[in-house]
Amino acid sequence: MLEIGWFSAKLFLKGKLLRDPMHFVKQTAIATVVGSLLLVLLAQANIPFYLPITLSSLVAGMIMPFLLKDFKMK
Repeated sequence: MLEIGWFSAKLFLKGKLLRDPMHFVKQTAIATVVGSLLLVLLAQANIPFYLPITLSSLVAGMIMPFLLKDFKMK
Protein backbone atom coordinates (compact mmCIF):
# COMPACT_ATOMS: atom_id res chain seq x y z
CA MET A 1 0.00 0.00 0.00
CA LEU A 2 2.77 2.41 0.91
CA GLU A 3 4.62 1.45 -2.26
CA ILE A 4 1.62 2.43 -4.40
CA GLY A 5 1.32 5.75 -2.58
CA TRP A 6 5.04 6.44 -2.98
CA PHE A 7 4.92 5.57 -6.70
CA SER A 8 1.91 7.87 -7.22
CA ALA A 9 3.62 10.69 -5.31
CA LYS A 10 6.76 10.36 -7.46
CA LEU A 11 4.69 10.45 -10.67
CA PHE A 12 2.74 13.46 -9.39
CA LEU A 13 5.91 15.39 -8.57
CA LYS A 14 7.38 14.57 -11.99
CA GLY A 15 4.18 15.82 -13.65
CA LYS A 16 3.32 12.45 -15.18
CA LEU A 17 0.31 11.44 -13.09
CA LEU A 18 -2.42 13.78 -14.33
CA ARG A 19 -3.49 14.25 -17.95
CA ASP A 20 -4.77 17.79 -17.44
CA PRO A 21 -3.26 19.21 -14.25
CA MET A 22 -4.87 22.63 -14.69
CA HIS A 23 -8.35 21.06 -14.75
CA PHE A 24 -7.53 19.28 -11.47
CA VAL A 25 -6.21 22.50 -9.91
CA LYS A 26 -9.26 24.48 -11.09
CA GLN A 27 -11.77 21.97 -9.73
CA THR A 28 -9.92 21.65 -6.43
CA ALA A 29 -9.78 25.44 -6.12
CA ILE A 30 -13.54 25.66 -6.68
CA ALA A 31 -14.19 23.21 -3.84
CA THR A 32 -11.72 25.04 -1.60
CA VAL A 33 -13.36 28.40 -2.25
CA VAL A 34 -16.83 26.99 -1.61
CA GLY A 35 -15.71 25.35 1.63
CA SER A 36 -13.86 28.46 2.81
CA LEU A 37 -16.74 30.77 1.96
CA LEU A 38 -19.16 28.52 3.80
CA LEU A 39 -16.82 28.40 6.79
CA VAL A 40 -16.55 32.19 6.94
CA LEU A 41 -20.31 32.66 6.59
CA LEU A 42 -21.16 30.06 9.22
CA ALA A 43 -18.47 31.33 11.60
CA GLN A 44 -20.36 34.63 11.82
CA ALA A 45 -23.29 32.86 13.46
CA ASN A 46 -23.49 32.56 17.21
CA ILE A 47 -22.85 28.79 17.29
CA PRO A 48 -19.89 26.74 18.53
CA PHE A 49 -16.98 26.93 16.09
CA TYR A 50 -16.75 23.16 15.57
CA LEU A 51 -20.11 23.18 13.71
CA PRO A 52 -19.02 25.55 10.89
CA ILE A 53 -15.78 23.59 10.48
CA THR A 54 -17.63 20.29 10.33
CA LEU A 55 -20.32 21.53 7.95
CA SER A 56 -17.95 23.31 5.56
CA SER A 57 -15.66 20.25 5.44
CA LEU A 58 -18.64 18.00 4.79
CA VAL A 59 -19.95 20.19 1.96
CA ALA A 60 -16.51 20.53 0.35
CA GLY A 61 -16.01 16.77 0.57
CA MET A 62 -19.44 16.11 -0.91
CA ILE A 63 -18.92 18.34 -3.96
CA MET A 64 -15.45 16.97 -4.81
CA PRO A 65 -16.75 13.78 -6.50
CA PHE A 66 -19.03 15.87 -8.70
CA LEU A 67 -16.27 18.31 -9.61
CA LEU A 68 -13.77 15.54 -10.37
CA LYS A 69 -16.10 13.09 -12.12
CA ASP A 70 -14.24 13.59 -15.44
CA PHE A 71 -10.81 13.36 -13.81
CA LYS A 72 -8.32 11.48 -15.98
CA MET A 73 -4.97 10.00 -15.03
CA LYS A 74 -2.23 8.83 -17.38
